[in-house]
Amino acid sequence: MTTEKIDGVSVVTQANVFFDGKCISHTLIGANGTKVSVGVILPATLTFNTGAPEIMECVAGFCEYKLDGSDTWIKSSAGEKFSVPGQSKFDIRVSAPYHYICHFG
Repeated sequence: MTTEKIDGVSVVTQANVFFDGKCISHTLIGANGTKVSVGVILPATLTFNTGAPEIMECVAGFCEYKLDGSDTWIKSSAGEKFSVPGQSKFDIRVSAPYHYICHFG
């Protein structure tokens, strides 16, 4: 089920802008210190590096992703999630705006 609302958070108003504006997000911080980012990726193929493990949740649109060490592109659509290990990287490609929530953990 897609997260539709996140209550009880502080919003970092400075946007996170990556890849010349092809990915823009805002960081939300929960009362217990948990962080998520909410954003949009515009049509592109991009490579992201991870520090902590991440769960990418598709809110709208779809993407295809490929985890580090894999040659297989996997589709992820609205309501679906995929996990990325920490200290890793993943490729993501989108053909129309992809709205996401990135859960850090």
